[in-house]
Amino acid sequence: MAPDPRLIELFSYYRDAELHGARLLLRLTKLMQDDPDAQIKLSLHVAEETQHAWLWTKRITELGGKPVAIGDGYQSRIGLRTVPRKLVDLLALTVVVEERSLARYQEHAARPDVDPETKKILKEVTKDEKWHIAWIKGKLDELAAQGNQTERAAEMMERYRQIDQEVYTEMRAKEAEAFGYAN
Repeated sequence: MAPDPRLIELFSYYRDAELHGARLLLRLTKLMQDDPDAQIKLSLHVAEETQHAWLWTKRITELGGKPVAIGDGYQSRIGLRTVPRKLVDLLALTVVVEERSLARYQEHAARPDVDPETKKILKEVTKDEKWHIAWIKGKLDELAAQGNQTERAAEMMERYRQIDQEVYTEMRAKEAEAFGYAN
């Protein structure tokens, strides 16, 4: 039986988001090279993001498909709307992106038609996303307080949440059309 191309594309979007997340974290490792605590946590975080990308890749192949190139993924769409200029900005964006990943995976897992293997992956990545949010948010708060940038961090979080909502609304409409369900 041929794989459902809609699922292959959806899982390819998830895969793309995880790979972009890893790239963002690698950028943070350069910016935070003098912070040993951040280096340890970033290393684990990058490993988990790439593991998530592998889990989606594996699931795609288990379904009989191949990953699809994604030119208009979540992070690409975010990048068209903003470019973080400071470390605090980049951390704030990372928190918002991780929050979206968590919400997205939880939403998908709650659907009644999710097969057991996909649900297993969603559960695994959700567990990791909770830790990702916690440590990045903690580091954001710490660095913002040290640099007297608490107000800027809050403003950037709000700005990025607005951008995230715009992007997610677009992507959700595209997905609803593909799968034929109400948005």
